[in-house]
Amino acid sequence: MKPTDLILRCYINKKGDQWQAFCIDFCLAAQGESLPEVKHKLKTMISEYLYDALVGEDREFANQLLKRKAPFKQIATYYYYSLMHHIGLLRDGMRTMFKLPMPLVPQANTNE
Repeated sequence: MKPTDLILRCYINKKGDQWQAFCIDFCLAAQGESLPEVKHKLKTMISEYLYDALVGEDREFANQLLKRKAPFKQIATYYYYSLMHHIGLLRDGMRTMFKLPMPLVPQANTNE
């Protein structure tokens, strides 16, 4: 495993009145009414996903779950946003990219 395998690639865009967040490394998506809300939802979803895959009820399927990638369209969108960001054209506030470190110790969500 390379250190970069521990970094999750994500992006957010606005569609109509809703914000959408995607993690292309686990094929996860969240929707919310604001950018901070949707980013928080995706982070929570990733934590719960990893917990279930590594120590929770889905651990027998961990190998498949940890290798589940997003569809080509979402991966292409991520790299398109990355290119636009690097050449300075991703400044409209409607799209953003971010990377999350994968939690090294999976934890159940205790905020509920």
